[in-house]
Amino acid sequence: MPIQSVAAFTGPLSPGQRLRAAARRAALLGLSLLPGRGRRGALRFPYYHHVFADERAGFHRQLRWMRRHGEFLGWDQAVGLMQSGDPIDGRYFCLSFDDGFKSCITHAAPILAEHGAGAAFFVATRFIGTDPVADRAMLLDFYPGEQRLMEFMSWDDCRALRDAGMVVGSHTHGHARLSALNEDGVLAELAVSKQRIEAELDMECRHFCCPWGQPGGDFVPGRDPDVARRAGYVSFATTARGPTRAGDSPFLIRRDHTLANDPDYQLRAFLLERG
Repeated sequence: MPIQSVAAFTGPLSPGQRLRAAARRAALLGLSLLPGRGRRGALRFPYYHHVFADERAGFHRQLRWMRRHGEFLGWDQAVGLMQSGDPIDGRYFCLSFDDGFKSCITHAAPILAEHGAGAAFFVATRFIGTDPVADRAMLLDFYPGEQRLMEFMSWDDCRALRDAGMVVGSHTHGHARLSALNEDGVLAELAVSKQRIEAELDMECRHFCCPWGQPGGDFVPGRDPDVARRAGYVSFATTARGPTRAGDSPFLIRRDHTLANDPDYQLRAFLLERG
């Protein structure tokens, strides 16, 4: 049966993992309490992979927190602001979801609509429309070496996101690590996924998000954003943390990984700037 809860997704923690998690919580709590935090404006890109049923309440809470501390921007709006070069005077949050898991349509999308928040959903097109039973072996390969069976959205789900005003972007075709491919291989992954999304959704696919997303490890910074530009994309999202300022390139968007049950002090530590 596909994973249906964050508890099943993470599994039990070893004593060492629990100790490291406690140390991390203490460090983030201390960071969140530093004086002056939250006084500067910025554009931040929190991103998620899943919102399971046992994360719904946490996701509601996080969106309320973001609304208290800033405004939501859709992906097209945020990229347009970056392209304009205008000053980023306010505080803005632009949300996205990687991979294309089913929980994004069943749990995340209704909550986003309730809070009036847009988002981008970056899908690995090979996995969209798969069946957890018929395609079990392929789906287990999504997390190599682990027994995590994930259910993915259908193309009808993607069309529903489109109709709700959300962005559907590319996360490659096969969830590929770009740094492991030559330039032709990168172009093929980006082109195939773009073409499939455009054929299924009857709209232009303009935005790309790199799987794993760390510069130098998961993609080649001096090569892959340019390949994305040549493939017809207007943005390239990474997983490097940090704020976006006026003049930053939409072909190296920094994003902050977020779990829907993360506490408010962790959001404060990562998503608010010091004055």
